[in-house]
Amino acid sequence: MLVFAGGVWWFAFRAVPKKPVSMFGHYTRGSMQPTPVRAVPAKRENLAVHLRAIGTVTPLNTVTVRSRVDGPLLRLGFDEGQMVKAGQILAEIDPEPYRIKLAQAEANLRQVQAQLATARADLERFKQLNSQTLVTQQQLETQQALVAEREGAVAGSQAMVDDARRQLTYTKIEAPISGRLGLRQVDVGNLIRANDTNGLVVLTQTRPIAVSFTVPEIDLQKVLQPLRAGEQLPVEAWDRGEQTMLARGVVRTVDNQIDLATGTLRLKAEFTNADEKLFPNQFVNIRLLVRTFNDAIVVPAAAVQYGSRGTYVYLVNAEKLATIRDVTVGPADGSQQSIVKGLAAGDLVILEGVDRLREGRPVLVVTDDPNAKPPPTVPMTRKREGGEGGKKGGKRKKEGT
Repeated sequence: MLVFAGGVWWFAFRAVPKKPVSMFGHYTRGSMQPTPVRAVPAKRENLAVHLRAIGTVTPLNTVTVRSRVDGPLLRLGFDEGQMVKAGQILAEIDPEPYRIKLAQAEANLRQVQAQLATARADLERFKQLNSQTLVTQQQLETQQALVAEREGAVAGSQAMVDDARRQLTYTKIEAPISGRLGLRQVDVGNLIRANDTNGLVVLTQTRPIAVSFTVPEIDLQKVLQPLRAGEQLPVEAWDRGEQTMLARGVVRTVDNQIDLATGTLRLKAEFTNADEKLFPNQFVNIRLLVRTFNDAIVVPAAAVQYGSRGTYVYLVNAEKLATIRDVTVGPADGSQQSIVKGLAAGDLVILEGVDRLREGRPVLVVTDDPNAKPPPTVPMTRKREGGEGGKKGGKRKKEGT
């Protein structure tokens, strides 16, 4: 019986801690624990708007060096991977057969030149005899035709000499452009055929160099308008991870039609590539600067929220409470978003922890800086302080007893 009476007393009169509530039944500010959030101030700065694309490095010129004459390869005048200039000797074919042909052509030329001189002398005598009616007009015309024939023979022989001399110069293979050589395709001692498919070596122009990339059709006017106005569009080439910028260049060429299969337009940018960080057929990330907004209010794009009310952000007000602010967004560039309306420079915008926030909820702004002073927390209620004082007083009373 006593056990039963004690149980009734315990469940009926035990002290239950109560949370302070407002007159509307909601928890008051003192009863809510601050929500940790990460916040950044809105900044006023120049926002550069880029178009991003994947590009392929393409040489401005690529030449497969081939021989234009037949013959054994006597020597190579280059090292694999060497940088060469236009006109530099790369290889030499045996020139002796072509020297002989040149000598034969020159001998034939001298022969027909002598025949021409004889025909011209005879023509002068025929003219004198014709004036004295000692030869007929027909004989004179025949001699004139013979002189013309000899002149034609001389011209043909001269052409043969020029061709033989040209063939002889072709035995020394020169670099047609400046660039970097690849791996050689043939060794010394091999018999070279004119215009062989493989060639001797591939020569690639790397300074300057080009990058081909595409932009969507929807962004076409962003590119064409400044180009048609005579402006240069700067281009940056970044590595695959977009961690390191490789080179800076400008747009040089725009294709004359949109690809129907992809709905994109091809562009070509040119880079000086003085340090040769761009390599032929390399894939790079392209950032094409199309516009710069001066004195724009900029926040991280992750801070902007989208909902039924439109676009908005969470701010930290002076009382360390979260408040919702409707904003109008402008152009964005990667992780940066410009705000046209709704924010001012210095407004503290909540970046992380938004999913746990509501209007008026206390927040605790955390930082990665270990030396930074933590922001003031929400003050405790008077009831809590009184309770602690009562506990301390009770403890002192107990100690006094």
